[in-house]
Amino acid sequence: MAELDRFSLAPGAPAPPFDLPNVDGRRVRLADFVHDPLLLVAFWCNHCPYVQAWEGRMIELAKEFGSRGLATVLINANDPVAYPDDRPERMAERARTKAYQFPYLWDESQDTARAYGALVTPHPMLFGKERRLLFQGAIDDRHDHPEKVHHRYLRDAVESALAGVPIQPPTRPVLGCSIKWRS
Repeated sequence: MAELDRFSLAPGAPAPPFDLPNVDGRRVRLADFVHDPLLLVAFWCNHCPYVQAWEGRMIELAKEFGSRGLATVLINANDPVAYPDDRPERMAERARTKAYQFPYLWDESQDTARAYGALVTPHPMLFGKERRLLFQGAIDDRHDHPEKVHHRYLRDAVESALAGVPIQPPTRPVLGCSIKWRS
């Protein structure tokens, strides 16, 4: 587990481009979301208990705000040799089982995770229409007990962005499993 707040991308930083395979085999690029007012890029995986705890809330967030202009993309950069549950075929299985309505991308080179400064899974980053960073941080304040959540950081950030209101604060620490970098 790690709770980290030393981010590479500062508020206002542009989203680094990506071109990665989705679990359905098609390629997905940053440019594919040019018409979406907001883009949520979340570094994700299958095996992390924090991801598993927040997964349902992320799916609901994407469903709720998808029709209002939020596009969601999950990216897995973990080393699949050290963490076999994070292999691409397992990603595809998870996306099917959980009925993901958004791309779940495989960052085999780990270059995209490095470009975004991904620290943990989950590590959500919200970008505005011009693909400038608006928010990054934890999804909410209680990964372990959804019924005890008091602060819905990511949801509040999306609501503020859709309303054209500055997000305060634009960063919060992220909590999760470290990215599993290849040696």
